[in-house]
Amino acid sequence: MHRYRIQGIPESIATAARATMRSPQYGHPAYVEVATGYGPCRLCLQTFAVGADQRLLFTYQPFSDSEALPAPGPVFIHREPCGRYDAAVLPETLRPLPLVIEGYGAAGALLVQRRVGTASFEPVLNEVLSRPGTQYAHLRNAEAGCFIARIDRDFPPD
Repeated sequence: MHRYRIQGIPESIATAARATMRSPQYGHPAYVEVATGYGPCRLCLQTFAVGADQRLLFTYQPFSDSEALPAPGPVFIHREPCGRYDAAVLPETLRPLPLVIEGYGAAGALLVQRRVGTASFEPVLNEVLSRPGTQYAHLRNAEAGCFIARIDRDFPPD
């Protein structure tokens, strides 16, 4: 079993998008709407209350490696501040969602892609992280294809 950390988008990105109403990485306009779908929020990784929560939509680039091909796409966050998710367990609210785990290697090269489907999340994640060369993974929505969160190996301290 691999130890791992699941993280929402960086707090600085969410803060900047809320403050400027623009994508911090691209400058595209951001939009506010009442949630018409479950999301989830890409910062706190909690699902939205449909018809109640206000959410902010903006363009986000999930790769930090300068050699990786850009893969910008739409993401939603709560309009009001929320805390960044950073933990070694998948949030319970994400378990029933249609999920895909993608394993990436050097320079953002996609090495493996697995649907979670009706399987348990942890064995699928372990399969992805066990692929030779896999350095980190992205969690995506299997219906819309959009980025949800980054998953990094959490190595124990020396």
